[in-house]
Amino acid sequence: LLDLDIKHVTRMGILLYQVDAFTSTPFSGNSAAVCVLDTPASDSWMQNVALEMNLSETSFVYPLESDSSQKLFQLRWFTPTTEVDLCGHATLATAHVLWEIGQLLPNEQARFSTKSGILTADLKSPWIELDFPAMPPNKVDGDSILTELNASLPNTEILYVGY
Repeated sequence: LLDLDIKHVTRMGILLYQVDAFTSTPFSGNSAAVCVLDTPASDSWMQNVALEMNLSETSFVYPLESDSSQKLFQLRWFTPTTEVDLCGHATLATAHVLWEIGQLLPNEQARFSTKSGILTADLKSPWIELDFPAMPPNKVDGDSILTELNASLPNTEILYVGY
């Protein structure tokens, strides 16, 4: 069943949306599929759905039990060939879908348990604000990196690494 009015596909009770992230213009931005589930699905099934969607990422989301009053969702991302640990535009698309279909109220924070830790999204109309993990920069030895780069890139001479 294809329902063009609300732009989702329903098969066997599975909701599947295609969202153009980072834009308000149809057929532009960065597309991601969002599959809303009631319970976990097998890795192979999710990989096959992502392959069928043939977008850079397809996200799979389902509710988790939470110790707090805040809702928590499991979120995973698949490309057509593999699972990835983090995807910004598909997270944005997933949060948008959860608010649009009423699984989250506009004042509720979207909280996702992922391979990269807990990610959050807040609706600050008309924007969605994402909070992702940060890794502080580490100082590195430029000479050792220069040696590694030259060794790993044949037929290329790297002359300087630094800041």
